[in-house]
Amino acid sequence: MSQPVNSGGGSSIKESLASWGDLAALLRGGEQGALVPVVIPKDNRGLRWTVLVWFGLYALASALMMTVNAAVGGPLQAVYPFLAVPTLLVGVLGVVVAVLWWWRGSIIEIEHGTTGILSKYGEVTGVIGPGRHYLWHPWKRVDYVVDTSTEIPYTAPVLACPTRENVPLKSIEFFLKFRIVDPQKFVLTIGASNFDLVLSSAVQDAIRQRSRQVRTESAYDLRGSNVEDMRRLLNQQLEQQYGVSITGCNIPDVQLPNQYQQHLATRERVSKELVAYEQEWELTRKRRIDTLLMDIERSKKVRDAKIVEVNASLNKARKDVAQMLQEQETEAQRVRYEIETRGRADLVAAENEAKAQHRLATAYRDNRAVLEYELARRRLDVGAALAERAPRPVVVQTEAGTGDTSALSTLLTAQLLPQVLERGAGSRAPGAAGEAPDPVRGSVAAAAARQQEMAEGYVALQENAMREQFQRGDGYEGRGRR
Repeated sequence: MSQPVNSGGGSSIKESLASWGDLAALLRGGEQGALVPVVIPKDNRGLRWTVLVWFGLYALASALMMTVNAAVGGPLQAVYPFLAVPTLLVGVLGVVVAVLWWWRGSIIEIEHGTTGILSKYGEVTGVIGPGRHYLWHPWKRVDYVVDTSTEIPYTAPVLACPTRENVPLKSIEFFLKFRIVDPQKFVLTIGASNFDLVLSSAVQDAIRQRSRQVRTESAYDLRGSNVEDMRRLLNQQLEQQYGVSITGCNIPDVQLPNQYQQHLATRERVSKELVAYEQEWELTRKRRIDTLLMDIERSKKVRDAKIVEVNASLNKARKDVAQMLQEQETEAQRVRYEIETRGRADLVAAENEAKAQHRLATAYRDNRAVLEYELARRRLDVGAALAERAPRPVVVQTEAGTGDTSALSTLLTAQLLPQVLERGAGSRAPGAAGEAPDPVRGSVAAAAARQQEMAEGYVALQENAMREQFQRGDGYEGRGRR
């Protein structure tokens, strides 16, 4: 077995020779603290099974010869039949055992997550995956078994890394994980032991380039920093040439020189005090926030209680307002009913008054007709009286042949007629019955005229008063007040 190559305190990679039963333990757990990604299995098949083949063939040939001699009639003709059968059985059994030995030795089982490198006559012919395989050819064998699924952790401490000020750091620890993606290229190109040297050198170069970019006082900032660029650089160097992929890396620890330890201790103490002050301030802030939250909750409860009181007062006020509105509505309904009742009474009174006025007007109209009739009758009486006293025309007729149409006869006739009429009236006046004297007829006519004028004036006044009353809309009460 090969020994660990990297003895600088970090991880080491090597390959080991082991039997098929120890392959899984070496690939998963390593050997003596070293990583074992490649194991060379021991091939114990050999050609010992061919001895049984040759022995079986010899026994079969012997049984055949004995059978031929017994048939031909040789010197041991009686013995050969008894020896031929056991010899034939032994030959067949030898051949069968040799075939079983060959079959059992050709079975190869590759662990899950590993890949086998297959060779024939010492030349690598390909790879085989996990599972059971049969190597019927005696000179076919598995030279290497490579772990291709596990991400192998690797630690490489780099000593005396100079910073930008050319101050050598005590050490920078670099941690990475890699996986073999092309086992055939890895085994044939570099191998596990040589890969340890190459990987350690590549990591040291990358770490030294990174340390040259930082100052000494900020070297601790390398811990946990982003090293994705370093991973890409390592992949460019290793994946294409050796079939290895770096899956992750970081810088877990950085150790500074001794002269900076006190300064860093002071810095750490100040940072710790700052953290303590920040924590204390955070606790104080949280306490104040809790107090304010409690005050806010208390204020919310008081506000909710006041809101409940206000809502209760508002409900009570709404109830009172509703009750007052109901009372006012009831009062308004009552007043409306009273107004309607009074209006109906006034309407009935107005109707009664109108009916009374109508009857009064009818009575006045009837009285007026009576008065007009009486007045007309009296006018007729007065007219008859006046007609009796009116002058009467006198027609003086003469005969046609003896008439005198001279002016003298007309003058004499005009002088004699008044005297004749006065005597005729004097002779009729004492004996006329039912004729009223002139003063009586005049007083009656004057009285009738004054009564008619008074009746007409009264009717006109009544009609004007009724018209004004109905225009103002006054009923019986308005008339009584007037």
